[in-house]
Amino acid sequence: MQQFGVKKVLVLIVLTLASISFLQAQNNTQSLANAVNGATITKDPNDTTKMTWKTGGLYSLTFNQAALSNWAAGGDNSAISLNTLLNLYAYYANGKHSWDNFLTAAYGLTNTTSLGTRKTNDNFDITSRYGYDMGKKFYLTALFDFRTQFAPGYNYPTTDSRVLTSDLLAPAYALLSLGVNYKPNNNFSVFVSPITARELIVHNDSLAAEGAFGVDSGKTSRFEFGAYASINFSTNLSKTASYVGRVDLFSDYLNNPQNIAFYMTNVLNVKVTSLVSMNLNVTLIYDDRIKSVKADGSYGGPAMQLQEVMGIGLAYKFAKKIRKPIPPPPPPATSPSPAQ
Repeated sequence: MQQFGVKKVLVLIVLTLASISFLQAQNNTQSLANAVNGATITKDPNDTTKMTWKTGGLYSLTFNQAALSNWAAGGDNSAISLNTLLNLYAYYANGKHSWDNFLTAAYGLTNTTSLGTRKTNDNFDITSRYGYDMGKKFYLTALFDFRTQFAPGYNYPTTDSRVLTSDLLAPAYALLSLGVNYKPNNNFSVFVSPITARELIVHNDSLAAEGAFGVDSGKTSRFEFGAYASINFSTNLSKTASYVGRVDLFSDYLNNPQNIAFYMTNVLNVKVTSLVSMNLNVTLIYDDRIKSVKADGSYGGPAMQLQEVMGIGLAYKFAKKIRKPIPPPPPPATSPSPAQ
Protein backbone atom coordinates (compact mmCIF):
# COMPACT_ATOMS: atom_id res chain seq x y z
CA MET A 1 0.00 0.00 0.00
CA GLN A 2 1.32 3.37 -0.95
CA GLN A 3 1.94 5.78 1.88
CA PHE A 4 -0.16 8.90 2.41
CA GLY A 5 1.49 12.10 1.15
CA VAL A 6 2.22 14.58 3.91
CA LYS A 7 0.41 17.45 2.21
CA LYS A 8 -2.66 15.38 1.50
CA VAL A 9 -3.23 13.92 4.95
CA LEU A 10 -2.06 16.75 7.18
CA VAL A 11 -5.52 18.24 7.56
CA LEU A 12 -7.11 14.87 8.33
CA ILE A 13 -4.43 13.85 10.85
CA VAL A 14 -4.83 17.09 12.82
CA LEU A 15 -8.61 16.80 12.86
CA THR A 16 -8.47 13.12 13.81
CA LEU A 17 -6.10 13.74 16.73
CA ALA A 18 -8.25 16.62 17.89
CA SER A 19 -11.33 14.41 17.81
CA ILE A 20 -9.65 11.59 19.75
CA SER A 21 -8.34 13.98 22.39
CA PHE A 22 -11.76 15.51 22.77
CA LEU A 23 -13.55 12.18 23.15
CA GLN A 24 -11.03 10.91 25.72
CA ALA A 25 -11.55 14.04 27.77
CA GLN A 26 -15.24 13.23 28.33
CA ASN A 27 -16.12 11.79 31.74
CA ASN A 28 -19.10 9.74 30.56
CA THR A 29 -21.47 9.30 27.66
CA GLN A 30 -24.34 11.02 29.41
CA SER A 31 -22.50 14.32 29.72
CA LEU A 32 -21.70 14.25 26.01
CA ALA A 33 -25.31 13.46 25.18
CA ASN A 34 -26.38 16.51 27.15
CA ALA A 35 -23.91 18.61 25.19
CA VAL A 36 -25.17 17.23 21.88
CA ASN A 37 -28.81 17.80 22.68
CA GLY A 38 -28.13 21.25 24.03
CA ALA A 39 -28.90 22.58 27.46
CA THR A 40 -32.25 24.22 28.13
CA ILE A 41 -31.88 27.98 28.25
CA THR A 42 -34.19 29.88 30.56
CA LYS A 43 -34.57 33.60 30.94
CA ASP A 44 -35.26 35.42 34.16
CA PRO A 45 -38.52 37.35 33.62
CA ASN A 46 -36.96 40.28 35.48
CA ASP A 47 -34.02 40.34 33.06
CA THR A 48 -34.81 42.80 30.24
CA THR A 49 -31.37 42.69 28.60
CA LYS A 50 -31.75 41.65 24.94
CA MET A 51 -30.01 38.51 23.69
CA THR A 52 -27.71 39.35 20.77
CA TRP A 53 -25.56 36.32 19.78
CA LYS A 54 -26.62 32.77 18.93
CA THR A 55 -23.91 30.22 18.00
CA GLY A 56 -23.68 26.51 17.24
CA GLY A 57 -22.51 23.94 14.72
CA LEU A 58 -21.69 20.35 13.85
CA TYR A 59 -18.44 18.41 13.39
CA SER A 60 -18.29 14.88 11.96
CA LEU A 61 -15.48 12.43 11.18
CA THR A 62 -16.00 9.24 9.18
CA PHE A 63 -13.47 6.44 8.73
CA ASN A 64 -13.63 3.28 6.61
CA GLN A 65 -11.02 0.49 6.34
CA ALA A 66 -10.86 -2.87 4.55
CA ALA A 67 -8.10 -5.47 4.13
CA LEU A 68 -7.95 -8.64 2.02
CA SER A 69 -5.50 -11.54 1.97
CA ASN A 70 -5.82 -14.46 -0.45
CA TRP A 71 -9.42 -13.39 -0.98
CA ALA A 72 -10.85 -15.58 -3.76
CA ALA A 73 -13.50 -13.03 -4.76
CA GLY A 74 -10.78 -10.48 -5.53
CA GLY A 75 -10.41 -6.82 -4.66
CA ASP A 76 -7.79 -4.40 -3.39
CA ASN A 77 -5.56 -5.75 -0.64
CA SER A 78 -6.12 -2.65 1.44
CA ALA A 79 -8.41 0.40 1.38
CA ILE A 80 -8.72 3.32 3.79
CA SER A 81 -10.90 6.41 3.54
CA LEU A 82 -11.38 9.42 5.79
CA ASN A 83 -13.88 12.27 5.55
CA THR A 84 -14.37 15.22 7.84
CA LEU A 85 -16.99 17.98 7.87
CA LEU A 86 -17.32 21.15 9.95
CA ASN A 87 -20.37 23.44 9.95
CA LEU A 88 -20.45 26.51 12.22
CA TYR A 89 -22.81 29.45 12.53
CA ALA A 90 -23.01 32.69 14.52
CA TYR A 91 -26.09 34.93 14.43
CA TYR A 92 -26.28 38.46 15.82
CA ALA A 93 -29.51 40.41 16.34
CA ASN A 94 -30.06 43.69 18.12
CA GLY A 95 -32.95 45.97 17.33
CA LYS A 96 -33.17 46.44 13.56
CA HIS A 97 -29.66 45.10 12.99
CA SER A 98 -28.79 41.48 12.20
CA TRP A 99 -25.53 39.77 11.22
CA ASP A 100 -25.46 36.13 10.10
CA ASN A 101 -22.20 34.19 9.64
CA PHE A 102 -21.68 30.66 8.28
CA LEU A 103 -18.60 28.48 7.83
CA THR A 104 -18.40 25.13 6.02
CA ALA A 105 -15.17 23.14 5.70
CA ALA A 106 -14.90 19.60 4.35
CA TYR A 107 -12.06 17.31 3.30
CA GLY A 108 -11.80 13.64 2.36
CA LEU A 109 -9.19 11.13 1.15
CA THR A 110 -9.19 7.51 0.05
CA ASN A 111 -6.21 5.19 -0.34
CA THR A 112 -6.23 1.80 -2.07
CA THR A 113 -3.47 -0.60 -3.01
CA SER A 114 -4.07 -0.28 -6.75
CA LEU A 115 -4.89 3.44 -7.04
CA GLY A 116 -2.85 5.05 -4.26
CA THR A 117 -4.13 8.17 -2.50
CA ARG A 118 -6.85 10.30 -4.06
CA LYS A 119 -8.96 13.20 -2.86
CA THR A 120 -12.70 12.62 -2.55
CA ASN A 121 -13.92 15.88 -0.99
CA ASP A 122 -12.49 19.38 -0.59
CA ASN A 123 -14.42 22.54 0.21
CA PHE A 124 -14.10 25.77 2.18
CA ASP A 125 -16.96 28.30 2.19
CA ILE A 126 -17.54 31.30 4.45
CA THR A 127 -20.52 33.66 4.24
CA SER A 128 -21.19 36.86 6.17
CA ARG A 129 -24.49 38.72 5.79
CA TYR A 130 -25.51 42.01 7.43
CA GLY A 131 -29.15 43.10 7.37
CA TYR A 132 -31.16 46.16 8.41
CA ASP A 133 -34.81 45.49 9.17
CA MET A 134 -37.11 47.51 6.88
CA GLY A 135 -40.27 45.89 8.24
CA LYS A 136 -42.55 43.05 7.10
CA LYS A 137 -39.65 40.53 7.13
CA PHE A 138 -37.59 42.47 4.54
CA TYR A 139 -33.97 43.42 5.25
CA LEU A 140 -31.65 45.76 3.37
CA THR A 141 -28.65 43.44 3.15
CA ALA A 142 -24.95 43.43 2.33
CA LEU A 143 -23.47 39.98 1.69
CA PHE A 144 -19.91 38.66 1.37
CA ASP A 145 -19.08 35.10 0.32
CA PHE A 146 -15.72 33.40 -0.25
CA ARG A 147 -15.36 29.85 -1.58
CA THR A 148 -12.27 27.77 -2.42
CA GLN A 149 -10.56 24.46 -1.52
CA PHE A 150 -7.59 23.28 0.58
CA ALA A 151 -5.43 21.10 -1.68
CA PRO A 152 -4.62 20.22 -5.32
CA GLY A 153 -7.10 18.11 -7.29
CA TYR A 154 -6.27 15.75 -10.15
CA ASN A 155 -7.87 13.81 -12.95
CA TYR A 156 -6.45 10.32 -13.62
CA PRO A 157 -6.32 9.30 -17.32
CA THR A 158 -4.55 6.07 -16.28
CA THR A 159 -3.59 4.45 -13.00
CA ASP A 160 0.00 5.65 -13.47
CA SER A 161 -0.62 9.25 -14.56
CA ARG A 162 -2.51 12.27 -13.27
CA VAL A 163 -3.41 15.74 -14.57
CA LEU A 164 -3.72 18.78 -12.27
CA THR A 165 -7.22 20.25 -12.49
CA SER A 166 -7.46 22.49 -9.38
CA ASP A 167 -5.47 23.82 -6.43
CA LEU A 168 -5.67 26.05 -3.38
CA LEU A 169 -7.19 29.36 -4.60
CA ALA A 170 -7.61 27.78 -8.04
CA PRO A 171 -10.44 28.32 -8.24
CA ALA A 172 -11.58 30.76 -5.58
CA TYR A 173 -14.71 32.90 -5.72
CA ALA A 174 -15.04 36.19 -3.81
CA LEU A 175 -18.47 37.81 -3.99
CA LEU A 176 -19.74 41.13 -2.60
CA SER A 177 -23.41 41.97 -3.02
CA LEU A 178 -25.99 44.59 -1.97
CA GLY A 179 -29.69 43.77 -2.11
CA VAL A 180 -32.84 42.81 -0.21
CA ASN A 181 -33.29 39.71 1.92
CA TYR A 182 -36.76 38.30 2.66
CA LYS A 183 -36.64 36.23 5.85
CA PRO A 184 -40.09 35.21 7.16
CA ASN A 185 -38.53 32.87 9.73
CA ASN A 186 -35.18 31.41 10.83
CA ASN A 187 -35.50 28.44 8.44
CA PHE A 188 -36.06 30.18 5.11
CA SER A 189 -34.67 33.25 3.33
CA VAL A 190 -34.47 34.64 -0.21
CA PHE A 191 -31.78 37.21 -1.05
CA VAL A 192 -31.97 39.14 -4.35
CA SER A 193 -29.38 41.66 -5.56
CA PRO A 194 -29.07 43.62 -8.81
CA ILE A 195 -25.66 44.93 -7.70
CA THR A 196 -23.08 42.19 -7.27
CA ALA A 197 -19.33 42.10 -7.89
CA ARG A 198 -17.67 38.68 -8.20
CA GLU A 199 -13.97 37.94 -8.60
CA LEU A 200 -12.87 34.56 -9.94
CA ILE A 201 -9.30 33.68 -8.92
CA VAL A 202 -7.08 31.00 -10.46
CA HIS A 203 -3.86 31.30 -8.44
CA ASN A 204 -1.92 28.66 -10.35
CA ASP A 205 0.24 29.51 -13.37
CA SER A 206 -0.28 26.24 -15.26
CA LEU A 207 -4.05 26.29 -14.83
CA ALA A 208 -4.23 30.00 -15.68
CA ALA A 209 -2.22 29.41 -18.86
CA GLU A 210 -4.85 26.88 -19.96
CA GLY A 211 -7.71 29.29 -19.26
CA ALA A 212 -9.15 26.99 -16.60
CA PHE A 213 -12.43 27.92 -14.89
CA GLY A 214 -13.17 30.61 -17.46
CA VAL A 215 -10.28 33.03 -16.94
CA ASP A 216 -8.58 34.40 -20.04
CA SER A 217 -5.46 32.43 -20.91
CA GLY A 218 -2.45 33.74 -18.99
CA LYS A 219 -4.52 35.71 -16.46
CA THR A 220 -5.07 34.66 -12.88
CA SER A 221 -8.43 36.34 -12.27
CA ARG A 222 -11.62 37.50 -13.92
CA PHE A 223 -13.93 40.29 -12.71
CA GLU A 224 -17.68 39.91 -13.10
CA PHE A 225 -20.52 42.34 -12.35
CA GLY A 226 -24.13 41.27 -12.39
CA ALA A 227 -27.23 40.06 -10.54
CA TYR A 228 -27.24 37.51 -7.76
CA ALA A 229 -29.86 35.51 -5.88
CA SER A 230 -29.49 33.09 -2.97
CA ILE A 231 -32.15 30.83 -1.44
CA ASN A 232 -31.49 29.18 1.93
CA PHE A 233 -33.67 26.57 3.61
CA SER A 234 -33.29 24.38 6.68
CA THR A 235 -35.68 22.10 8.54
CA ASN A 236 -35.83 19.31 11.10
CA LEU A 237 -37.27 16.31 9.27
CA SER A 238 -37.66 14.42 12.55
CA LYS A 239 -36.23 14.41 16.05
CA THR A 240 -33.01 12.87 14.70
CA ALA A 241 -32.81 14.13 11.08
CA SER A 242 -32.16 17.62 9.70
CA TYR A 243 -31.70 19.11 6.23
CA VAL A 244 -29.91 22.28 5.07
CA GLY A 245 -30.07 23.46 1.46
CA ARG A 246 -28.77 26.42 -0.51
CA VAL A 247 -29.16 27.58 -4.13
CA ASP A 248 -27.08 30.43 -5.63
CA LEU A 249 -27.75 32.01 -9.04
CA PHE A 250 -25.52 34.56 -10.77
CA SER A 251 -25.84 36.43 -14.09
CA ASP A 252 -22.86 38.41 -15.44
CA TYR A 253 -24.00 41.67 -17.07
CA LEU A 254 -20.63 41.96 -18.83
CA ASN A 255 -20.63 38.58 -20.58
CA ASN A 256 -23.67 36.60 -21.81
CA PRO A 257 -26.09 37.66 -19.06
CA GLN A 258 -28.63 35.10 -20.30
CA ASN A 259 -26.35 32.29 -19.08
CA ILE A 260 -26.97 31.71 -15.38
CA ALA A 261 -24.25 30.26 -13.14
CA PHE A 262 -25.81 27.72 -10.76
CA TYR A 263 -24.51 26.45 -7.40
CA MET A 264 -26.51 24.18 -5.08
CA THR A 265 -25.63 22.38 -1.85
CA ASN A 266 -27.69 19.84 0.10
CA VAL A 267 -26.75 18.44 3.51
CA LEU A 268 -28.77 15.72 5.24
CA ASN A 269 -27.72 14.74 8.75
CA VAL A 270 -29.20 11.87 10.77
CA LYS A 271 -28.21 11.29 14.40
CA VAL A 272 -27.98 7.54 15.03
CA THR A 273 -26.79 7.79 18.65
CA SER A 274 -25.33 10.56 20.80
CA LEU A 275 -21.91 9.81 19.26
CA VAL A 276 -22.70 8.43 15.81
CA SER A 277 -24.37 10.15 12.88
CA MET A 278 -24.89 9.70 9.15
CA ASN A 279 -24.51 12.60 6.73
CA LEU A 280 -25.15 12.94 3.01
CA ASN A 281 -23.77 15.87 1.00
CA VAL A 282 -24.83 16.54 -2.61
CA THR A 283 -23.40 19.51 -4.54
CA LEU A 284 -24.37 20.63 -8.06
CA ILE A 285 -22.51 23.29 -10.08
CA TYR A 286 -23.07 24.63 -13.58
CA ASP A 287 -21.19 27.53 -15.16
CA ASP A 288 -20.99 27.88 -18.94
CA ARG A 289 -17.46 29.31 -18.67
CA ILE A 290 -16.06 26.33 -16.74
CA LYS A 291 -14.73 23.60 -19.02
CA SER A 292 -15.42 19.98 -18.21
CA VAL A 293 -12.46 17.60 -17.84
CA LYS A 294 -12.54 14.39 -19.89
CA ALA A 295 -11.21 11.02 -18.76
CA ASP A 296 -7.94 11.57 -20.64
CA GLY A 297 -7.36 14.92 -18.91
CA SER A 298 -8.32 17.11 -21.90
CA TYR A 299 -10.94 19.85 -21.68
CA GLY A 300 -14.45 19.66 -23.11
CA GLY A 301 -17.50 21.91 -23.11
CA PRO A 302 -19.40 23.06 -20.01
CA ALA A 303 -21.33 20.38 -18.13
CA MET A 304 -23.26 19.95 -14.90
CA GLN A 305 -20.87 19.05 -12.06
CA LEU A 306 -22.09 16.62 -9.41
CA GLN A 307 -20.48 15.63 -6.12
CA GLU A 308 -22.04 13.18 -3.64
CA VAL A 309 -20.40 12.23 -0.33
CA MET A 310 -22.01 9.97 2.28
CA GLY A 311 -20.49 8.85 5.53
CA ILE A 312 -21.28 7.31 8.90
CA GLY A 313 -19.03 8.09 11.83
CA LEU A 314 -18.38 10.18 14.91
CA ALA A 315 -20.23 13.47 15.25
CA TYR A 316 -20.35 16.25 17.80
CA LYS A 317 -23.04 18.89 17.77
CA PHE A 318 -22.03 22.16 19.39
CA ALA A 319 -24.80 23.10 21.80
CA LYS A 320 -26.70 26.21 20.84
CA LYS A 321 -25.51 29.13 22.92
CA ILE A 322 -27.21 32.45 23.30
CA ARG A 323 -25.17 35.34 24.58
CA LYS A 324 -26.35 38.72 25.73
CA PRO A 325 -24.44 41.92 26.40
CA ILE A 326 -23.35 42.79 29.92
CA PRO A 327 -25.80 45.37 31.28
CA PRO A 328 -24.30 48.67 32.40
CA PRO A 329 -23.62 48.97 36.13
CA PRO A 330 -26.28 50.79 38.18
CA PRO A 331 -25.58 54.45 38.93
CA PRO A 332 -23.89 55.06 42.28
CA ALA A 333 -26.22 55.75 45.17
CA THR A 334 -26.34 59.37 46.30
CA SER A 335 -26.60 60.31 49.95
CA PRO A 336 -29.30 62.84 50.93
CA SER A 337 -28.08 66.41 51.21
CA PRO A 338 -27.83 67.73 54.78
CA ALA A 339 -30.71 69.85 55.99
CA GLN A 340 -30.12 73.53 55.74
